[in-house]
Parts: sequence; structure tokens; C-alpha cells
Amino acid sequence: MTPALDLLKKVRAEHRIHSYEHDPKAASYGLEAAEKLGLNPQQVFKTLLASTEKGELLVAVVPVVGTLDLKALAHAAGAKKTEMADPAAAQRSTGYLLGGISPLGQKKRLRTFIDQSAEAFATIYVSAGRRGLEVELAPAVLAEQTKAIFAPVGRG
Repeated sequence: MTPALDLLKKVRAEHRIHSYEHDPKAASYGLEAAEKLGLNPQQVFKTLLASTEKGELLVAVVPVVGTLDLKALAHAAGAKKTEMADPAAAQRSTGYLLGGISPLGQKKRLRTFIDQSAEAFATIYVSAGRRGLEVELAPAVLAEQTKAIFAPVGRG
């Protein structure tokens, strides 16, 4: 179990766990998950951390087929600008390793933004806290458990 799955179990949130054999040579963890699980890549989301000009860490959940729009994230967060967070700071703050960062069950609660494209799906897939482990859940459940805001933060 991971902190993400422990949280979902504790609050009795509806979810399904999917696992696959992670290939350490995979170029993209998210696209690997979509391919190995036979999923629509637009329904698989990656968890990225960004930092504001004031040093606040933010969580962005965007489709694996696109990129994070840092300007849009800054706008949604009410910041002047954002940049990708330092990988070591992201790991320290979340308690997860890169490639397995889940938006759920992080060590420190950070402001979270989910790309609004997630709302088009009954369920989406996000990392369950370990490479090779995805959790399927309703976008509303993810937003509720992370206190997230839906915003147009993804591109492509």
C-alpha cells in the first residue's frame, strides 16, 4: 500500500487499482502506464510540481499527452509566475519518488490544480504513489480528496 491508497481506503472513496510492470527505460512514466494498461492516454494524468515566485509549491494534474502551461497555472494560483519545481524539493514535500508522485496522500498538503479536461471523463487515472501503480477514480473524488480546483492548466 501507499499513502495515496491508504487515504482512499480510509475515506472509503470509490477507486480501482491498476498495476503493471514498470520498465526503467521508459521515456514517459504516464505514457508507459497508458500503453501497458491499454488506456486512452487523454484519461491518464501526471502529477507535476511547480514553484511560484514566492517559493510556494503547487501541484498540477495534467494529461500525460500534453504539458503543463506554467502561465495558466500561475494565473489559476494568483501568482505572477511559476516554474517547474526542483525535483529534490518535490520529492521531499510529497514523500514520493519522481515518476511515482501521486496527488493523493502527500506528506504536505499543497494547493492542487487539476486540468479541466479531466471533467469530461467519468474516471481518470493518476499515480497511486509508485511507478507501475495507477489508481482509477472520478475526477470529483480526486478534487475532493486533494481540495483541488479545476482549471485550464494543461496544454496540447
